[in-house]
Amino acid sequence: MCSAFRSALLVLTLLLVSGVEARELRICADPNNLPFSNEAREGFENKIVELIAQDLGATAAYTWWAQRRGFVRNTLKAGACDLVAATPSNVEMMKTTRPYYRSTYVFVTRADAAAPASLDDPLLREKTVGVQLVGDDGFNTPPAHALSRRGIVANLRGYSLYGDYSQPNPPARIVEAVATGRIDIALVWGPLAGYFAPRQGTPLRLAPVKPRFDGPRLPMVFDISMGVRKEDVALRQEIDAALARRKSEIDAILAEYGVPRVEAPTRLGAAQ
Repeated sequence: MCSAFRSALLVLTLLLVSGVEARELRICADPNNLPFSNEAREGFENKIVELIAQDLGATAAYTWWAQRRGFVRNTLKAGACDLVAATPSNVEMMKTTRPYYRSTYVFVTRADAAAPASLDDPLLREKTVGVQLVGDDGFNTPPAHALSRRGIVANLRGYSLYGDYSQPNPPARIVEAVATGRIDIALVWGPLAGYFAPRQGTPLRLAPVKPRFDGPRLPMVFDISMGVRKEDVALRQEIDAALARRKSEIDAILAEYGVPRVEAPTRLGAAQ
């Protein structure tokens, strides 16, 4: 009997004798949503939650579900899993941890083309502009609402956040459309743009959407946390502590995946 097998058998025997079960950190995640997560565990959220699981002496076990409407209801609230990564810190349907990064919507343009300076730039009225859409019931992304408020509608092209789920990473289509020239400018959630822009055959340029807050209730920047069920106070505290301990490693993962990060305003409520 080889030494490695004897060691593994000894560990298993000790666990059985002591009655201790190996801990699992049960993750709710999308199997087809790079750069965030996929079934091959290639996304940056896969890397971060697995780092957190390791910190807690657990293994990451996934419940896979497309991250669209009904995702939380069918996973976390159904008891199939216990932790959702990459959720806005102010979401009401979960109890959220401390934020572990803050990102922004960005303008995506070809590197050899003019880029808007802000949401009020005349280019946004003259060029073909792509925005990410959630649905047809008025629940859409902040840039879509911001442009609509300015009467910029006729030259907009909508790209669904859900997309064709039979294809890999459906939200990436809006970035690809800029690279191929189907649209001139896109307003895209930063982590998505930061990952897919360098992977296009055409050089692209990213710039944060300004202003950061288009009026008091329309932010272009969001703090991102992890979420648990509201009653899972102890788990939330554990995740919070692990996020703090592993901050430098989490920052390195975000940088590796090209996630644009912005600092919080120095004064609460300050528009930047």
